[in-house]
This record gives sequence, C-alpha cells and structure tokens, in this order.
Amino acid sequence: MRGRFRTARPGPRGTHLVGWLFADMLLVLALVAMGDQGDPVAAERAAATPAPTPSATASAAPLPAPTPAGPRGVEHDPVTVDVTGDPSDTAGLAAQIRTATEPYAGRQAAVVLTFGSNRDPGAGQAYAHTVNGLLAQARPEMFRGTTARDFISLADNPRHASLEIYFYTG
Repeated sequence: MRGRFRTARPGPRGTHLVGWLFADMLLVLALVAMGDQGDPVAAERAAATPAPTPSATASAAPLPAPTPAGPRGVEHDPVTVDVTGDPSDTAGLAAQIRTATEPYAGRQAAVVLTFGSNRDPGAGQAYAHTVNGLLAQARPEMFRGTTARDFISLADNPRHASLEIYFYTG
C-alpha cells in the first residue's frame, strides 16, 4: 500500500539543471566578448600617432616594416642549455653558461627554469639555485630582470643542471 501514497516530483526531470546551463552559457559568452577586445596599448599608440598625409609626389619605394605595438611576448619554445660542474666552481659554471648562450647574445631572457639533477630532491634544487645565481654574472645584459625558478630532475647525474631559457619575442 505504500506505493499508493507516493507523491510525484513536480515538473519534468532535469529542470533543476537549466539554471546551471544558463550560467555556463553566460560565462562562455563573457569570455568570448573579452577575447574579442582589441589591444588597448596599440589603440592608444595609434591614436597618438598622426596620420600620414598623402603627398603629390608618391614614390614606389616599399614601406618600412611596421613596428610591433603593445607589450612584448615570450617565445613558446625554450632554448635548452646544460651545465656540469662542482657547485663551488662558480667561475667555471658561469663560463659554461656564457659559452652556451653565445649564439643568443643580444637577446633578453624572460624566464629561466633550471632543473638540478640529483636523486636527493633538496640537493638537486640547491644546485639549480646555485646555477640560477650565476646567470647575471655570466651574461648580465641577457638575464637582467629575468624570472628564474629552481626545480629538480631525479636523474642520477649529480652536479648537472639543465636550463630552459624562454626569450622575449622581437
């Protein structure tokens, strides 16, 4: 007799999810609208730059390449550099960094992730910290203002570090 007094739920099943669906769709619309906005720095620069006036003697010379507007970006692919040596030999480690980064002279690094190799996590991270401390000594112009982070690699290769250098674009 229990089934006889059972009350049914009001409304069709699943209607309680409609509110969540609406909120999710509204969030997607907001993200699309924000992503469609232009670069405010570029717009500000364009407004401040006077428009060129056409001249009576137009030449067929090619136009110069436009200069990038807005903030600099960071390259997606890192340059990997390896150094090996005793942590007390700071001059030797700095010389290795200087030699390995020679092909990239004149560029500025944005982020450096250094992986110190050791089975002991503390020792590996300490080695990475030592190597990161030598970046400015090795190439001050390249690593000025660079964000450097110390990580570990559990490879059994103590006194070795692998640096992933992410350079600014342009």
